[in-house]
Amino acid sequence: MKTAIVSGANGFVGSAVVRELLQNGYEILALDQKDCFGNLPKDGRVRFVPCDLSELSCLKEIRPKAAYDIFYHFAWAGSAGPARADTALQLQNAQWTVDALRTAKELGCSRFLCAGSIMEHETIAAAYAQGNRPGSGYIYGGGKVIAHVMCMSVAAQIGIDLIWPEITNAYGIGERSPRLVNTTIQKCIRGEIPRFTAGTQNYDFVYIDDVARAFRLIGERGKPFHEYLIGSSHARPLRAFLEEMQDAIAPELKFQFGDIPFTGIDLPLNKFDCIQTERDTGFRAEISFAEGCRRTMEWWKGQEGMMV
Repeated sequence: MKTAIVSGANGFVGSAVVRELLQNGYEILALDQKDCFGNLPKDGRVRFVPCDLSELSCLKEIRPKAAYDIFYHFAWAGSAGPARADTALQLQNAQWTVDALRTAKELGCSRFLCAGSIMEHETIAAAYAQGNRPGSGYIYGGGKVIAHVMCMSVAAQIGIDLIWPEITNAYGIGERSPRLVNTTIQKCIRGEIPRFTAGTQNYDFVYIDDVARAFRLIGERGKPFHEYLIGSSHARPLRAFLEEMQDAIAPELKFQFGDIPFTGIDLPLNKFDCIQTERDTGFRAEISFAEGCRRTMEWWKGQEGMMV
């Protein structure tokens, strides 16, 4: 029996990875805050243990030592909303990630995967662009960069294989944050015309089912001390994605482009290249953006009173 520990197991990505692992023969130790298990499958192979981020380093004391294969770390406080700009919290997230890494080693895990983000690359570009004044959202990205660097060094010291998957933009059923896909779909449901920047900045989206499969394959096949981008392999300017969404779910609406100024960093398309992931793990996204938007829209239609 293959075994895995999943922190943040009740969250959007974490719960999807738990389901993916179950479908592929894993036994799972699921970690999340007390009473946060509503998204977890009711399956005897899933054992839920309440564990706050601040308690991760104590996990080895409250659970019998066991030889788990892989530790998937998704728990991250303040990943959306105003808390992304909380410097103390984002620095603490980096420390908690290192704590999780050390705990993984002590619990017998041979591999540790943390959910990184393509925003790490954007953050570095924003921070080192002469004269640029980065927005507060890059504080979250900075936390991810710090966690990545520290975990690389600590993993090398303690002797555990660190693998760092980086998500482009995950979306889909079960995700409730006020991010671009959700807010646009909800406007379409209400018959409102969505308004955007010119949409010339490069972008990528990847549906949650593909994200979960990518994490499993990277966990099983990824090379130690490598980073792997999780994307659609079809990155392009944001406007092209939004026009695909419009055609798929709201052909009667005319999306408006150029009404909102763009103040972020436009990464070159080669930063969205998933060839390393495909070559080493065999992963390739299967669900088109149009299909993913259709599925997500139907799900939102059933979430009465829950729209953001």
